[in-house]
Amino acid sequence: MKAIRIAAMSFLLLSAGAGWADEPAAAPAAAPAGTPKSVEDGVRERVAKKIPGKVNSVKKLPFGMFEVVIDSEIVYVDENADYLLTGHLYDTRTQEDLTSKRSEEVLRVDFSSLPLQLAFKIVRGDGSRPVAIFEDPNCPYCKRLEHDIRTLDNTTIYVFLYPILSDDSVSKSNQVWCSKDPASAWAKLMLDGQLPEKAAEGCKTPINDVLALGHRLNVVGTPTLVFADGRRAPGMIPLDRVEQMMNSAAARPQAQQN
Repeated sequence: MKAIRIAAMSFLLLSAGAGWADEPAAAPAAAPAGTPKSVEDGVRERVAKKIPGKVNSVKKLPFGMFEVVIDSEIVYVDENADYLLTGHLYDTRTQEDLTSKRSEEVLRVDFSSLPLQLAFKIVRGDGSRPVAIFEDPNCPYCKRLEHDIRTLDNTTIYVFLYPILSDDSVSKSNQVWCSKDPASAWAKLMLDGQLPEKAAEGCKTPINDVLALGHRLNVVGTPTLVFADGRRAPGMIPLDRVEQMMNSAAARPQAQQN
């Protein structure tokens, strides 16, 4: 979720028996008469009443708490949704970060469903490794990423201009889109700081459609990379990690790419 509007502490959960209140927990609210509801359904209803955001899934965990996906963020609650934990959950037996593993599933995108016509395309080499990137022209991390990925070969990069930082970002995105060669104008802007020419009056761009797409996919920051197998990487990641994820995605793509 973009931002849970409550204060919560992050815990490393070592066991299910830890307690921090002298008072016994209240019994779960009784389900109303009528069609029987699952425990998960009850938790879903209580979370929806208490916490802003869309509740996408609820799953009971082995130690009694519940994993809840709100928008695209994973949190943990008790059955009454009186207590909420944020942060990473680890299996201390295997040292596995269960939250990161689950987040990868929650954030996965069907690459073949992306409206690639809303992006401009940069092809290098044989273009065999596709990746989509949501970027803001005023984002410093996007500029660092653009500098790093100049050396990527055999790739097709779909750049979705996603101006979320300021009105100036919108203006620059429109200028890039209305250039004769958006890919070239983008490179000059991000690498050399060279502003494109002012957009011609009446020039139509897909910026609003890209913003709607990003909101639908819960893209909350830039850069955000989406790989061919649907995995996404929010934020700046090292070039070797980009290469690794692209190669892994190429070995098991979701679907035939354009």
